[in-house]
Amino acid sequence: MLLGGCTQLRYYTQAAQGQYALWSGARPIGDWLDDPATEPRLKVRLAKAQQIRRFAVSELDLPDNGSYKNYAALRRPFVLWNVVATPELSLQPLQWCFPIAGCVSYRGYYSKDEALAYAEQLRAQHYDVQVGGVPAYSTLGWFDDPLLSTFINYNDAELARLIFHELAHQVVYVPGDSAFNESFAGAVEEAGVQRWLAREGNDAMRASYAQYAARRQDFLALLLQYRGRLEAVYASDASDADKRARKAQVFAALKDAYQVLKQRWGGFAGYDRWFEQPLSNAHLASVSTYNEFLPAFKKLLEEKKNFRAFYAAVHTMAQMNKPERRRALEQLSSP
Repeated sequence: MLLGGCTQLRYYTQAAQGQYALWSGARPIGDWLDDPATEPRLKVRLAKAQQIRRFAVSELDLPDNGSYKNYAALRRPFVLWNVVATPELSLQPLQWCFPIAGCVSYRGYYSKDEALAYAEQLRAQHYDVQVGGVPAYSTLGWFDDPLLSTFINYNDAELARLIFHELAHQVVYVPGDSAFNESFAGAVEEAGVQRWLAREGNDAMRASYAQYAARRQDFLALLLQYRGRLEAVYASDASDADKRARKAQVFAALKDAYQVLKQRWGGFAGYDRWFEQPLSNAHLASVSTYNEFLPAFKKLLEEKKNFRAFYAAVHTMAQMNKPERRRALEQLSSP
């Protein structure tokens, strides 16, 4: 118990230090724009982010607070590295519980080395593990989230998508219900980008984003297909040895299917990074989380006709217990 307490204390210490480093390194966007030493390209991206931020308030009724009005330049490619783990023959991820976010299926580190070290501890306990870089996250309105160098150079539509998604978490967030939270934010993000492109985009931008969205959907469908195959393997009466062999076959088939998909995309390699680590259950554990209830939230937004009424309805749903929320969303999803 004492050892576990020390480990937990170290984890919270690195989290507090990492968050403080973000705040202390962030400066108002106006300061960056006025500074002659700021690179011209960065000034263009920051000005675009300001425009997107104003759009989020005026057109999507997202919070008009201090988030995304400062900018911090980081000396690393990601702000966090998340560790996800599952048992060897299960797709059910381990859960970690935190004071604000509730229980979630990942553990975030500001240092890649610390994330990799924790991943090795879990592997030594025979868990399947994935370590993935995260360009942005939300503090759920408790603090002012800054723009970061890890995502500021995204194209306009992608930058808008990320800002809309993270701000949506500040509107409604239910601790311990990731599928609800991520599907809701996904619906806001999707509708927001459509409106943004309709007003601020051109034909080339709209075509590019449509291609991006189609590829993203293709990739998600591929992962869900093979996740389903693994679920069937683990639910079968086969021996553990047979399950391990069939598991290896499923992941080999997934790699082959991805190569076929890339050919259909004309060689687009944007998802290659996902395959950089040896594939495991952890790679597929949270695949459905971000999209499980997306159709339900999209339908609810269509019914409510405006974001303010939509948010009010989602707030009401958030007060339900988890089984009641699931039933309400499943009812919305039904034809």
